[in-house]
Amino acid sequence: MAVRQYKPTSPGRRFGSVSDFAEITTTEPYKPLLRPKNKSGGRNVYGHTTSRFRGGGAKQQYRVIDFKRDKLGVPARVLTIEYDPNRNCRIALVGYADGEKRYILAPRDLAVGTTIISDENAEPRAGNSLPLRNIPPGVPIHNIELTRGKGGQLVRSAGGAAVVAAKEGNYAQVNLPSGEVRRIHMDCRATIGQVGNVEHQIISIGKAGRKRHMGRRPHVRGMAMNPVAHPMGGGEGRAGGGRVPVSPWGKLAKGGKTRPKNKITNKFIIRRRTQK
Repeated sequence: MAVRQYKPTSPGRRFGSVSDFAEITTTEPYKPLLRPKNKSGGRNVYGHTTSRFRGGGAKQQYRVIDFKRDKLGVPARVLTIEYDPNRNCRIALVGYADGEKRYILAPRDLAVGTTIISDENAEPRAGNSLPLRNIPPGVPIHNIELTRGKGGQLVRSAGGAAVVAAKEGNYAQVNLPSGEVRRIHMDCRATIGQVGNVEHQIISIGKAGRKRHMGRRPHVRGMAMNPVAHPMGGGEGRAGGGRVPVSPWGKLAKGGKTRPKNKITNKFIIRRRTQK
């Protein structure tokens, strides 16, 4: 798996790059696990824009991913490694011994033909899922649950990996990729291994049109807008706006604290990701 540079056939292609997709084993997804994916263009049910600079983009179908890994004690064989347009990592189609097939996030170096399992006493090997209480400290993990039985919510993007640092009582201290250290219940499940497609972070988009293919429209600065459209808009020339940088709704936009105090999850955070 590597990054391939485009030939400089135009100014937009000169600095663009793309994954070589060497790990992909098939281009045809498993149809029973496909769902239609409707686009909102950033609008809510009333047609009002609630998420700016979205719209257009290529059509996509959603792949149903098994984040829960709740098929316990049944071994599965990796059938294919596939591209997923809805996420930056690869997905793997696994076939269970009872005939059922599911998609999972593909860990790094997971190969076709490998046997994986989700079980309490599973071996800590890439692709296996087990509770945090049975995962040795220092082993890279991903797809970590925050609530028992809800499914993995943390560390799901390309190249992500967390580590169990310590265990105390009913909670494990997990070092997350962001630098945050968080207490998570021992019964929450996680998958062994680092998420695949590690080189995704060094891919260069190269041109604005490629962002449009992804459904991202041009991002307009607030200072370039009219006063009716943004608090920073208006003025003669390049006026600074006369106030601290804010969002269109007046929220601080340059590092100001906006997180409500006394969140119920604060007690689980040992060190925040922004802490020096």
